[in-house]
Amino acid sequence: MTIAFAKTSLPIIGAPMAGGTTTPELTEAVARAGGFPFVAGGYLTAEALAPLITRMRETTSNFGVNLFAPNPVPVDREAFDGFVSALEPAAAAREITLDPEPVEDDDNFDDKLDWLTEHPVPLVSLTFNLPTAEAVDRLHAVGTQVVATVTSVAEARAAAEVGVDGLIVQGPHAGGHSGTADPTRTIEDRATVDLVRDILAEVDLPVAAGGGVDGEAMVGELLGAGASSVVVGTLLLRSDEAGTAPTHRAALADDEFTDTQLTRAFTGRPARALVNDFVRTFDPIAVDAYPAVHHLTKEFRAAAKKADDPHGLHLWAGTGYRSAQDGSAETIVKDLGAGFARE
Repeated sequence: MTIAFAKTSLPIIGAPMAGGTTTPELTEAVARAGGFPFVAGGYLTAEALAPLITRMRETTSNFGVNLFAPNPVPVDREAFDGFVSALEPAAAAREITLDPEPVEDDDNFDDKLDWLTEHPVPLVSLTFNLPTAEAVDRLHAVGTQVVATVTSVAEARAAAEVGVDGLIVQGPHAGGHSGTADPTRTIEDRATVDLVRDILAEVDLPVAAGGGVDGEAMVGELLGAGASSVVVGTLLLRSDEAGTAPTHRAALADDEFTDTQLTRAFTGRPARALVNDFVRTFDPIAVDAYPAVHHLTKEFRAAAKKADDPHGLHLWAGTGYRSAQDGSAETIVKDLGAGFARE
């Protein structure tokens, strides 16, 4: 059985960027271009996700839905309290009162899984943790293919063992959150193409790959390494259809921001962002505690967004961010994938 993301005319996947960045207009543009669109289910309730999927069905019958698999990191209360104390002066300057109590949640995972088994979609991908065999079986029972995001050979092997149909191989140069199942580990800096080759040498599953994609040449490299499709996210952040905050959109093209790095400062989970004052100040003391840190800094980040302050905002970006362009996402996807159209 062919994996859903390999059935498109172009081997390009629009990454599911949660939090409003992947809009219905963006998924529709990716589909029109001939790429594979993903509805981003992270941070949403089942009720909020449902209309996005209904709208996606109106555009194409071949799409995916991405979920955050529960993977809370136990909170070291002493370390967490220290991080709260360090953040308080910056929060007070923005007239924000921080909640010192750690907040945990499972991102409404069970409700969304229930909804997806009652309203099947072609493909479901999971990130932040590997799916359980039970979740895979439930989705398979309703005809849905299951894909796991993996960041290492070990994760790829473990995903294969629970019966997934394919893999999203995420290299460490990807923007936003790492999908690693062990967010406390040190993530090795390596080329995505090498990771793809290593995984395909060990696991016989269809692979899509992303992380640091900066143009057509890298698309060719990843396909040449054996990937069926290439995932692009950062390259779509400045597109007309993306829901990228204006402050974030401007920072991607601002010469002030010259580097990206993996940081736990914003959410307690490694995520690649442009290096700004928040990263410089708080990354050295950041704690492993997702989603507790995510909830702790939420109001801080919202205030920075409202104030158009790029130095208080989570400026997610992969290493290829300088290649992100204005314009239609449909055109961006076509330009990236046209030279590799499937016969």
